[in-house]
Amino acid sequence: MQTAALSSDPIHDVGRYENNPLRAIFEPKTVAVIGASEKVGSVGRTVLWNLITNPFGGTVYPVNPKRANVLGIRAYPTVKDIPEPVDLAVLVTPAPIIPGLIKDCAEAGVKSAIIISAGFKEMGAPGIELERQIMEHARRSGMRIIGPNCLGVMNPLNGLNATFAAGIARPGNVAFISQSGALCTAVLDWSLSAKVGFSAFVSIGSMVDVGWGDLIDYLGNDPRTQSIVIYMESIGDARTFLSAAREVSFTKPILVIKAGRTAAAAKAAASHTGSLTGSDEVLDAAFNRCGVVRVDSIVDLFSVADVLSKQPRPRGPRMTILTNAGGPGVLATDALIQGGGELTEISKEAFDKFNAFLPAQWSRNNPVDILGDGDAERYAKSLEIAASDANTDGMLVILTPQDMSDPTGTAERLKAYAQIEGKPVLASWMGGGNIAAGEEILKRAGIPNFRYPDIAARIFNYMWRYSYNLKGIYATPDAASEVNEPNREKARKIIEDVRTGGRTILTEFESKAVLSAYGIPVVDTRIAQSEDEAVEHAKAMGFPVVLKLFSETITHKTDVGGVQLNLHSEATVRKAWNAIKDSVTAKVGAEHFQGVTVQEMIRMEGYEIILGSSIDNQFGPVMLFGTGGQLVEVFKDRALGLPPLNSTLAQRMMEQTKIYKALGGVRGRKPVDLHALKQIMINFSFLAVEQQWIKEIDINPLLASPDRLVALDARIVLHGPEVKAESLPTVAIRPYPIQYVNQIEVAGQQVLVRPIRPEDEPIFSEFNAGLSVQTVYQRFLQPLEISRLTGHEQLTRFCFVDYATELPLVAEIKADGKRKIIGVARLRKIHSGRDGRFSLLIADEWQHKGLGRRLMEALVHVAAEEGLDSVGAPMLAENMRMQAICRKLGFTLTPSAEEGLVRADLKLENK
Repeated sequence: MQTAALSSDPIHDVGRYENNPLRAIFEPKTVAVIGASEKVGSVGRTVLWNLITNPFGGTVYPVNPKRANVLGIRAYPTVKDIPEPVDLAVLVTPAPIIPGLIKDCAEAGVKSAIIISAGFKEMGAPGIELERQIMEHARRSGMRIIGPNCLGVMNPLNGLNATFAAGIARPGNVAFISQSGALCTAVLDWSLSAKVGFSAFVSIGSMVDVGWGDLIDYLGNDPRTQSIVIYMESIGDARTFLSAAREVSFTKPILVIKAGRTAAAAKAAASHTGSLTGSDEVLDAAFNRCGVVRVDSIVDLFSVADVLSKQPRPRGPRMTILTNAGGPGVLATDALIQGGGELTEISKEAFDKFNAFLPAQWSRNNPVDILGDGDAERYAKSLEIAASDANTDGMLVILTPQDMSDPTGTAERLKAYAQIEGKPVLASWMGGGNIAAGEEILKRAGIPNFRYPDIAARIFNYMWRYSYNLKGIYATPDAASEVNEPNREKARKIIEDVRTGGRTILTEFESKAVLSAYGIPVVDTRIAQSEDEAVEHAKAMGFPVVLKLFSETITHKTDVGGVQLNLHSEATVRKAWNAIKDSVTAKVGAEHFQGVTVQEMIRMEGYEIILGSSIDNQFGPVMLFGTGGQLVEVFKDRALGLPPLNSTLAQRMMEQTKIYKALGGVRGRKPVDLHALKQIMINFSFLAVEQQWIKEIDINPLLASPDRLVALDARIVLHGPEVKAESLPTVAIRPYPIQYVNQIEVAGQQVLVRPIRPEDEPIFSEFNAGLSVQTVYQRFLQPLEISRLTGHEQLTRFCFVDYATELPLVAEIKADGKRKIIGVARLRKIHSGRDGRFSLLIADEWQHKGLGRRLMEALVHVAAEEGLDSVGAPMLAENMRMQAICRKLGFTLTPSAEEGLVRADLKLENK
C-alpha cells in the first residue's frame, strides 16, 4: 500500500530533472530575443546571431518594435505578439525598461528569462528597486530568471548559445557556472584550445532569482553532467546553496574557486556583484559541511574536475610516490605535506616485496626511488606493490626522461593499473618531446598526467579532502549523540525576562542557567547581594571559593577588578567582597555593582577550552571550538563549524585544532572524556540554533580534565530591541524539527512519529531488510534487491536529509527494549519549494492496521505547516488500498500519463 518514485534509482526522482523549470532555459523550443538589433557590435545582434548560427532544435523570434525584421528574420513588436508560447526570453535592453518587459513576458506565459543587461543592484538603491519590480512580476507567473548583468547561457550538448560570447563551448560532461561574465569568455577561449568540453556554461550574474542552489540542483540531476565547477564572488542564499550542494556532492564533485580571500579582494567582489561576501573563514567551514571542494586557482579548478572524472576518490591522505629520480620525489613530498597530505608508511609486507626485486641501492623509504635505470617492468611491478599496500590511499608515478628511461613503454605497461578500486593513480611524466607519446597513452588510459610532480601532489590533496568532507557528512553518528531533551522552555523564559527588562547582556549567573538548561555542566554558582550572604554561600559550598562581580551591565569582570580567587576563609571572603565593590565603584561607578557570585574553586589539572557562537551575515550562527583561557586571541587555535552538530561533526571540529592531541592524552597524561566533550558540543550547537534571540555565546573557559568537564565562565549577548522577530538571522542548516514529534496510538500500541535522524541508519537498515518483495515493488514501481536498500551508501540518502527540503517521518515503537521503525512517510519539496512529493512505506506486519493513514495525516499536516501549496505522487493503478487512504484524506485521483499509474494530488490551505 505504498507509493513510488519514478526512478531507476530508489531514492532519486528522475522527474526532478525532467520537470525542473530550469529546463526551459537549457532546452528551450522557442526563444525570444528582446532587444534584437542589426547594429554591428551590439549585444542584441551578437546574441541573435549566436542563436541562429548554432542550431539548438528550436525557433528564434527577434523582438524589436522599430523593425519588421532583424538579420532577415521576422521581428515582433512585443513578446505578446509572438504566435506561439515562448520558453525562453533573452533581454538585452537598457535596465530601466526591463521590469516592464518582464511584466509583458509574465503575461504572455514566458517560462524563463535571461537578463543580460547591467545597471541593477551593483548601481545601488535605484538598481535594487528595479530588481524588486522584476521579481514582483516574475513571481506572479512562476517565471525563472538568470541574471541580470551576465554573459548568458550555453548548452553545448544541444547547441544553444544564448550569450554574446564569440563562439560556443565544446560539448563535454563538466558544468561551469561563473559570477563573472568576463571570466566566462576567458575560460571559453582557453577551453577551446585545451579541448575541454562542457555540459553547461552559465554566467549567473547578480542572481536576482536563479541562484547557486537552483543550478546545482538542476545540474546535479542532469545525467549528462559529471562534475560542477564554479567561480563565485558571493554566495547569495546560503541555505539553498548548502542544501543543494550537500546532496549533489555525494555523487558529483562540486569545485569552487571563491574570490575575496583578502579584504581588498572581498571589497572588489562586493562592488562588482552588489552583494556582501561574508567571512572567508566561515565560508571554508560551510564548504566543508556540504562537501564542496574549494580550490585556489583556475588551473586547479579544471584539473581536479578532470582527475575526479577519471580516478576514484582516495580513502585517506596517504600517498606512495614512485620515482626514478630523487629531486622530483622530494618536490612532490614537500607539496604533499604542506597541503596536509601524508607519505605512506610502507608496510613490512610491501617493504619486503620492494626489497626482493629492486636494486640494492633503492631508497628503502617513501618516496620509492627505483633508480634512473628503472625500466617499464620495474615501474609496473613497483606500482603493483604500492597499490597492494593496505597503508596507501593513492599513488604518484614520476618519470624523468633519462637515457635509460622508456617513457612510452612505461606508459604502456601502466595502462593495466589505470583503475584500482579506492586508490587513484596519478602520473608526472616530466619533460617535453621525449615524453609526449607516453603522455598521450596515459591520457587515453585515464591516468591523469602532470608536467610537474608538485602539481600532482597538490591535486591529490584536494582529492582526499573531498573524501574526508563527505565522510564527515555521511558517516553514521553515534546513537548517543542525540541531544538529551533540553529544557528549552526554561532557557526561553530566562532570555525573555532579560529582554523584557530592557537588557541585551545576560549576567554570568543567567548565562550559566541557560547552559544548564541544555545539559551543559556548569560550576556551582550562587548570587550574593550582601557580604554576609557571600560568607554563608562560601560556608555551604566549602572553602576555597571564588568571588566574581555580579552585574547586569559588565561582562568582562577582570577589566574592573571583578574576580577574586582562592578564598580560604570567612575573612578572605569578606575582604574580597569589599575589594570587588571598591574597584568597580572606582573604575565604572557604584551603580554597576549588584553583588557577587560565589563559586566553587576548581582545583584540577586540565585544559582550558573555548566554545562559542556568533552570527555571520550570510550563514547565521557559527560555532567556534579551540584553546581557551586568557590567551585565546594570542594562540588563535580554533576551528569553525555550522550548527547543529552530531557526534561526527563535533569530532571533525576538534580534529582541526592543536589542542585536540593534548585532549587525547600526551606525555603520560590521561585523556579527557572526548565522548562527553562531543556531547557538550552537540548540546551547545542546539542551543545556538534553537534560541534565535542569542547573538553571541562564549564559554571561556570550559575546563576539560580526565575527571570532569565544566563551564567555569559564560557570556551570552542578545539581539537588541531594534531587531524584530521576523528579521532574526536565518540558520543556514535547519535544525531538527522537534515540532513534528508526536505520540499516537495504533492498534492499541504507542507509536512515536518523528522526523528521521542520521542516527537512525542501523534501525532503518533493519526496517528495509524486513520488507517483502511486493512491498518494495509497490514503493519503487520496480523490483529491487533488498541489498540496494540496506547498504550504507543508499541508507545515507534515506537518513541523512536536509530538513529544509525533505521531511521523512518515521513511526517508531519499542520492541524487546529496542527501538524499531515500522513505517516511514517521506515529504520532499520540489523546485520552487511550493509543492511537495510524498511516498509511504509500511512494514509488512503493520499493514492493514491503520498506520498508513495515520502517517499520511501527519505528513499532510507537516506539508501545510511548511507552507506548501500542494502535495502529490504517482502510484500503481492496482494499489487500491493506497488510493483509498488518499481519497479519505481529500486527494484527487487522476490517471497518470504513464500506463499503469494513477496520480494523487491534494491542494493545501497552508500557513
